[in-house]
Amino acid sequence: MQHGIITPDRDADAALAAGADYLEPTVVGNLLVQHEDGTWHADPALRRREPAPSFAVLCPADHHLSDPAFPLEQTHAYLRVAFAAIAEAAAPGAFVVLGSGAARRIPEGVSRADARRQFARSVSIAREIAAVNDLEVILEPLHRGETDQINSLAEAVEFLEEFGMGDIRVVADLFHIMLEHESLDVVRELAGRVAHAHIADSGRIPPGQGDWPLAEFLRALRDGGYRGRVSIECTWADLATEAGPALAALRAADPVTASVHA
Repeated sequence: MQHGIITPDRDADAALAAGADYLEPTVVGNLLVQHEDGTWHADPALRRREPAPSFAVLCPADHHLSDPAFPLEQTHAYLRVAFAAIAEAAAPGAFVVLGSGAARRIPEGVSRADARRQFARSVSIAREIAAVNDLEVILEPLHRGETDQINSLAEAVEFLEEFGMGDIRVVADLFHIMLEHESLDVVRELAGRVAHAHIADSGRIPPGQGDWPLAEFLRALRDGGYRGRVSIECTWADLATEAGPALAALRAADPVTASVHA
């Protein structure tokens, strides 16, 4: 079972040296850079690495995925550039996490129902363009401090079913689950819809430094049938020194690998 780290390229060497099984590159400001005219392009200076199995931070904050006044043509244009850049760095079938909380907030003056419909259109566009590039877009619930819709696993699944996108899978992220007080029983129940997992310790510090239920979260996922990767997404004080112990704590907490490392 693989355990990785979400990181921009500047910290990639340190993450690999610490023992990460894979890297989960960020897209905005890493794979893609913004030019002075506001357009986004693949970063030509990015170093070539092993193809990545997953990617995070898909859309910039000013790309308004839930605003009916924001032209869908711009969504198409941005995502075509983004997924083409991701495909160059991706393993076949890699996951692209659609979190992007600021981008999906409901704009002032827009009803929740209209924003929800527009976000569904944006997610559908992302699914289509991802598939053309042999990628799979997956939806991440985010806590209410980051966005005002799709805040829990249960809500993500309900949203996808409501708009006929039941084939899209979701991300289980302990940070958001804890801040939304979502039961680990729900995690276990919906684990079959989970494509990917993120983890951090209390307050988003590195695993092993806090008091969040890492092992209980991972056991709920595994008991529910999830057998995929787990990426650390946290705030590092010093990734080079903290990543090794964080990976060790994650592996010790994961029932799939804990017995091997005991």
